[in-house]
Amino acid sequence: MTSTKKRIAAALTATILSATLATPTMATETPAIRVSSYKGSTLEVGERSGIIIGPRSTDYTVTSSDPDTIAVEQVLTFWVAIAKAEGIAEITASNSAGEHGSVTLTVGSATPAMLETTASVDSANLTDNLEIRQELIRLINQTRKANGVPELPVNEALMNAAQTCSNRRYTWHHAPEEGQAAADAGYPYGFGDNLTIFTGTADAAQRAVDNWINSPGHFQTMIDPRCDCIGVGMTQYNGITYCYMFVGIPNSVNFYA
Repeated sequence: MTSTKKRIAAALTATILSATLATPTMATETPAIRVSSYKGSTLEVGERSGIIIGPRSTDYTVTSSDPDTIAVEQVLTFWVAIAKAEGIAEITASNSAGEHGSVTLTVGSATPAMLETTASVDSANLTDNLEIRQELIRLINQTRKANGVPELPVNEALMNAAQTCSNRRYTWHHAPEEGQAAADAGYPYGFGDNLTIFTGTADAAQRAVDNWINSPGHFQTMIDPRCDCIGVGMTQYNGITYCYMFVGIPNSVNFYA
């Protein structure tokens, strides 16, 4: 009897093991292509927003599910979403390998108060040089990846803060003003920042990154593993380029806010 019980137990164990091995493992799929909008998921009629696609490549086709609501166009090597009318549209990026990713954008009506606001020197032109700034982010993330740290997603608040500071055409760091710019833009934590100024406007993104790579302190800020997001600003005035990089550091404090 004991022997029979052992054989039955062994058979049941084998059956359970087979069933366990045959059960498919449920895994969370990560999109092969990451798609996001520089200005976030909500736009106003008439707004334009850069489409950020990763990993970086020129081999992408970008389409809109409703071009009458949000159209897309290619500007140099970048894609831009143009809000045409109120509604919702899905922006999809695909490559020749059949991989794809998408982002859903909502378009609302333009806010009259925003349209009537007279821009100050600090807040004007926050979307200036967008294509060059996107290239700058690509080069920074390329440098980070080459040095074993994660690429950084764009943070709109840091983009605006960095552009605000570059618009002021600082030639050295102004820590209190930079901290206040980040807080005013809505970034709640501490951050690291780089500044570079040079004569000329050609190849500005590459020149800025080269300057930071060749400066040990700036290079360490650029590849800081604590950072989780990025924003950059670039102003070109009278043949001079002013360039800022802000990298967010969560769980830290902005002492100048």
